[in-house]
Amino acid sequence: MSDQNAPIPEDALQDSAARAPEGAAPAAQSPEARAAAETAGTPVDITDGGPEMVQFLTPEGERVETELNAPYAHYLQGVDDEFLKALYRDMVLVRRVDAEGFALQRQGELGLWPSLLGQEAAQVGLGRALKPQDYVFPGYREHGLAWTKGVPPENLLGMFRGINHGGWDSKENNFHLYTIVIGNQMLHATGYARGVQLDGAWATGDDTVDTAVVACTGDGGTSQGDYNEAMVFAAVAKSPCVFFVQNNQWAISEPTHRNFIIEPYKRAAGFGFPGVRVDGNDVLASMAVGAWALDHARSGKGPVLVEAFTYRMGAHTTSDDPTKYRDDAHVQAWKAKDPIDRLKKHMVARGVGDDEYFAAVDAEADELAARVRKACQTMPDPELATMFDHTYSGEHAPLTDEGRAFVEYHAGFEGN
Repeated sequence: MSDQNAPIPEDALQDSAARAPEGAAPAAQSPEARAAAETAGTPVDITDGGPEMVQFLTPEGERVETELNAPYAHYLQGVDDEFLKALYRDMVLVRRVDAEGFALQRQGELGLWPSLLGQEAAQVGLGRALKPQDYVFPGYREHGLAWTKGVPPENLLGMFRGINHGGWDSKENNFHLYTIVIGNQMLHATGYARGVQLDGAWATGDDTVDTAVVACTGDGGTSQGDYNEAMVFAAVAKSPCVFFVQNNQWAISEPTHRNFIIEPYKRAAGFGFPGVRVDGNDVLASMAVGAWALDHARSGKGPVLVEAFTYRMGAHTTSDDPTKYRDDAHVQAWKAKDPIDRLKKHMVARGVGDDEYFAAVDAEADELAARVRKACQTMPDPELATMFDHTYSGEHAPLTDEGRAFVEYHAGFEGN
């Protein structure tokens, strides 16, 4: 879709974002409103992203054209029936990899697994808007973005099995290793984006050269100092950085209204650049807004914040028990907005894909799960000495001596 990537005028974005579609309900998503409602015991629709949330597919799968989504619509001009099938396949396979990771952890094959259940559309949508040269700095839940950047799903498991430091070469696909320290990747991304500027790989007008850098975090990560420092630096340097916040409603066990008062997309203005809230359960909206944001960054206009409004339907990680802190009624309300079901409803209504096609995708998902499971269970344990590799780019005598002593120490236990 590179022929559809002309930047949208800044005033068009600002004008459209300032106006809600005709007949839209008042915003019910304000953290202040939520906190007040919780105190008063008044029910609040936690699935309501408010009138400024960009959406192209309703939960019923209906395609909508509104004044709010108009600035992004041309990014979907190349989305034909085959593209819809590809997006559906992406999300189904990503969800199956995620389910397999969860199962493997429960079977003792992995030490931990962070599930993305419910967030597939946000990640696949943005991922399919990326160009090959765009670089992504993930947190630890970006399995969907990893898929779109060509990281084999088997490689995602190595770190969680404890046998490597990531399992893939980030230079091969411009997808950085997972970052466990929450928010740290935002600084990495901002620094890399500054490097892109110094290399002259942005704002050239060449689609094969201009590069955007994506920094991923969840809503909880926006409370970290690293996140805010990265925003300040990127804004001042006018770096080609897209801050991608997946607002899945929970910072581990705390709801968003206990973590911030102003929604992430609105907070971008305080740093001096645009912020957009997109329906993170709508793969078309996620792709269109993501494409616009990436163009904005690549073209030299500076950073953008995209807040994907979605829901973490599973646990924070496999060490978490969400039944202790959240109402199952909320989970059920969000299941009604499931991103895969939404796209399937849209496809069926358009006559795209028949029972045979959907069954074939499910069968492919089964085969992928079997492959991932076998790869995980047969991963060889690393040699002890390899834990000292790749710490320095060249020879480092003290570390080499320490590594040799470490191996010799463990060898002393053999046969005892």
